[in-house]
Amino acid sequence: MAGYLPVMLDVSGQKIAVIGGGTVAERKVQSLLEAGAAVTVISPALTAVLSGLVEEGKIQWVARGYEPGDVRGAFLVYAASSDPAVNEAAAAEAKALGLPVNVASHAEAGNFITPGVLRRGRLTVAVSTSGAGPSAAAEITSQLAEVLGEEYGPYLDFLHMMRTEIKSLVPSAEERRRLLHRLGRLDVLNSVRQGTFIEWSPEAVRAWIAANRAE
Repeated sequence: MAGYLPVMLDVSGQKIAVIGGGTVAERKVQSLLEAGAAVTVISPALTAVLSGLVEEGKIQWVARGYEPGDVRGAFLVYAASSDPAVNEAAAAEAKALGLPVNVASHAEAGNFITPGVLRRGRLTVAVSTSGAGPSAAAEITSQLAEVLGEEYGPYLDFLHMMRTEIKSLVPSAEERRRLLHRLGRLDVLNSVRQGTFIEWSPEAVRAWIAANRAE
């Protein structure tokens, strides 16, 4: 079994090459656009959704089949054609260039796989079965969605705001650590769930920091 290293990549503005224009490629492209990638699709035909993205200027389209040299300069490569031979040829080129490549038709031909993803604002949960069963990963992701509700979005926004202010106002690393520990004891998540949470003003944030620094 391949041992995969979980990692979160910042692909904002990065060129991503997607080989193929079918429904599998469509799913890859939509996830990439959510992450802010600059996507180029190489395929003689596109789904209606992908065609719409081209018309809206959200992706680039090379209207032909894959040719050697197409993946040069890409940050990541997705080989998502309906033709396994095309996918493996694109994967071989990507590997020769030292580029990470995902192969939809044969995961072992690539060197990274895409997990099932659950997003709740700043929270991203990735679920992988190491290629054993995408449907199982989707089912597990669905189960997690029932446990990790929408309340995690505003909750993590609050924590981010507080952490940013603490880092800005408190120079001592030890004091910051103590304040962040106290912050973790606030029952904010439950109050968000119950609908009783009131957003803190900048003055309230600074007052909380000052009061807890004094203790």
